[in-house]
Amino acid sequence: MLSSRQASSAGAGTQSVRASRRRRRWGHETLHGYLFAAPVILGLLIFTAYPIIFTFYLSFTEYKIVDVPRFVGLRNYVAMFSDELFLKSLSATIYYSVLAIPLTLATGFMVAILMNQKVRGIAVYRTIWYLPTLVPAAAAAALWRWILNRDFGLLNNLLGSLGLPTPGWLIEPGLTIPALVLVGLWMGLGGTMLVFLAGLQGLPQQLYEAAEIDGAGTFGQFRHITVPMMSPIIFYNLVLGIIGSFQVFTIVYLIYTPTGTGSAGPEDSGLMYMVFLYRNAFQYFNVGYAAALSWLLFLVIVGLTAVMFRLQRRWVYYETERGR
Repeated sequence: MLSSRQASSAGAGTQSVRASRRRRRWGHETLHGYLFAAPVILGLLIFTAYPIIFTFYLSFTEYKIVDVPRFVGLRNYVAMFSDELFLKSLSATIYYSVLAIPLTLATGFMVAILMNQKVRGIAVYRTIWYLPTLVPAAAAAALWRWILNRDFGLLNNLLGSLGLPTPGWLIEPGLTIPALVLVGLWMGLGGTMLVFLAGLQGLPQQLYEAAEIDGAGTFGQFRHITVPMMSPIIFYNLVLGIIGSFQVFTIVYLIYTPTGTGSAGPEDSGLMYMVFLYRNAFQYFNVGYAAALSWLLFLVIVGLTAVMFRLQRRWVYYETERGR
């Protein structure tokens, strides 16, 4: 028979062996986890982290690709605010954002409300509204070059049949930004509508039933229930709209380059910020200046996003806050 001390020692030894096995097993599982995650981690470091750090360094240099980067301090950042094209690109981007963001939000919200109705074949209508989002940018640019053509475009043919003026959408400087807003609305409306639709379908129906019992009409329900309850979704789409509007490039370049008016429209009237950055990096090879432009864009987007998150406390309603 084992004494109590021997039994206790044997039990402790068994527990020690089990703990050692668990540590070895945990170590093997951790190693296997890191091995499986290694391709993603390496890809993130090589293709994301390193370019970000290197671009930050280049923003303080004069770099023409063929030469060695030469450190110039803050000269690139100071030079921006005396560059007329930089100021023009910034103002064009702000103008586009002021027009596009409210229009896309309002139209997407209204279409989502229509697509939320219980009618026969509603899935088909939802698909039709979402389809433009799936069209490649090159195909969309070719389509809209035809639609906006002054002489034989679909839009001007429609306006002419109604006895309205038929402007040169692609050749008049004052119409460049409105034309881009129209194209952006067509391409982005489906995604915005889909997010709003998902939010609408998650609203509690008992609130509408209670409001109807209290005598609230359709507009009253929309104002006092739908809009407050959808405010987080509106805020989400607003932030995405701000970020996206400051990065518009592809559709501008693809629409206006084949027209002969330049990659930014007639008289550079559509010189968006990203188009200006692209020119400096890949046409003028002012890589250091382009890197500074990219970092300024990053700071502007971060700043605007931070302001929006700060202001959301005044108008965004979260249902979880009711019990606080």
